Amino acid sequence: MAMRRPTRSDNIRPESTLGLGPCADYKHDHPPIRNVIAEHEEQLGLGQRVADRVALMVGSWTFILVQSGIFLIWVAINIYLVIAEIKQPGSLKAWDPYPFILLNLILSFQAAYTGPVVMMSQNRQTEKDRLMAQHDYEINLKSEEELEVVMDHLEHQDRLILDAIARLEALQVTPPVREIADKLEEVLKRVEQNDQRVIALLARLEQTPPARVEGS
Repeated sequence: MAMRRPTRSDNIRPESTLGLGPCADYKHDHPPIRNVIAEHEEQLGLGQRVADRVALMVGSWTFILVQSGIFLIWVAINIYLVIAEIKQPGSLKAWDPYPFILLNLILSFQAAYTGPVVMMSQNRQTEKDRLMAQHDYEINLKSEEELEVVMDHLEHQDRLILDAIARLEALQVTPPVREIADKLEEVLKRVEQNDQRVIALLARLEQTPPARVEGS
């Protein structure tokens, strides 16, 4: 048995099924837009803020340059004092001669306390990244839901258009209407022919050379 080819009339649905569409029934309910980073910053304690400040300072070129300058001055002064004491016994002694044990002790203390503070700041940054990822996930879920509603609404509009086209095609044209339509079509054809004649005449006039005036 041959299958019947579907026509537009097959898409006609009852008027009860042709409502306003999914977008009309959709409620755009979602939590208010919020800045998760700002909310997280407001909940920070004093220790966490200090850790961020320290990590920001330690991880900068300013800190490296200043610390290097202090180390060079420290080493240079102690070396100078050692040399001066050798040349002039009884002069001011170096407080940290080579191998600079006191300087190494200070650097050890600095590393012992700076490391955990920087790790605290990194843990906080990880928490911020997690909050941002969760916030992006919620936004993506809401966007996907809204896109599905829009696509369903577009499909609903397509059905409405097909239904309207099928209804128009199903309308019966009465003889008087058909006669008027034929006359209008004939008038339009005559107007088009006259336009073509006028265009051809203008083209001939443009190609005709101008006549010379005697005595000029």
